[in-house]
Amino acid sequence: MKKIAVYNGSFDPVTNGHLDIIERAAKIFDILYVTVAIHPTKVGLFTIEQRKELLKKATAHLKNVIVDSTDELFMDYVKKVNGQVLIRGLRSTTDFDYELQYAQSNQYLNSQIEIMYLMTKPSHSFISSSVVKEIASYHKPLTGLVPECVEDALKKRYIKINKSLRRFFLVQFVLKS
Repeated sequence: MKKIAVYNGSFDPVTNGHLDIIERAAKIFDILYVTVAIHPTKVGLFTIEQRKELLKKATAHLKNVIVDSTDELFMDYVKKVNGQVLIRGLRSTTDFDYELQYAQSNQYLNSQIEIMYLMTKPSHSFISSSVVKEIASYHKPLTGLVPECVEDALKKRYIKINKSLRRFFLVQFVLKS
């Protein structure tokens, strides 16, 4: 029987912290599904398809990784792909408090699926998608924080956002004049 795991998240965008967890989990399992969570109430910087594409590029060197997305409960998704384990990453004690509740609620939903936590490397402990987006919004370098394909995508995205904002404020100024 193949050992199958799922690593889920919003990955908006994928960071080197995520990639570290993915690479380490891929060594442990025969198949690792890296699955983008679809939350209908959350609007991301990147679309689901863009996130999946960035994940595919960032994990292209890992032949046992399958990139997917779902709007299902993750325990249902893990069961659907015949997984035995849900992978989660931990950066800090703050993450632990949230993850403890997450694990307990998921074990309530399906006690047959194990939840495995991988601690991030200390060099990645401060990296989050939110921090990366904030740094990128100020057009600062992201070297070491995200894969190169993600840095390029963030630069393009924020250039587009800044142009749209300039147009919006110009229209507002003209309307008020």
